[in-house]
Amino acid sequence: MADANECIAPRIGLPPLAVVIWPEPTDVDAQDERDGLHWKTRALVEWAAGRPFAWVDDEVTDTDRAWVASHHPADALLHRVDPRHGLTDGDYAALDSWLGQLP
Repeated sequence: MADANECIAPRIGLPPLAVVIWPEPTDVDAQDERDGLHWKTRALVEWAAGRPFAWVDDEVTDTDRAWVASHHPADALLHRVDPRHGLTDGDYAALDSWLGQLP
């Protein structure tokens, strides 16, 4: 959660950013997992509250993308990062391209 603001943000020149506080697991999360939906997906859409958002993670799936597309009214980028390589120039380019197309 806040570790990124303490460990990563200063190294790449970012100010402290908002942090999502993850809710405690529920029975809905257990069903979502059985359906292939990541446990973070619902919480991120709720936190975004209709605003555009980008989610960069090594566990994003097509199930998450489809769920967000049908439950979130604004633009959303769900970008999967290869955990073996971390963030690459290609990942930054994808984020920059997505940000550039926002109204």
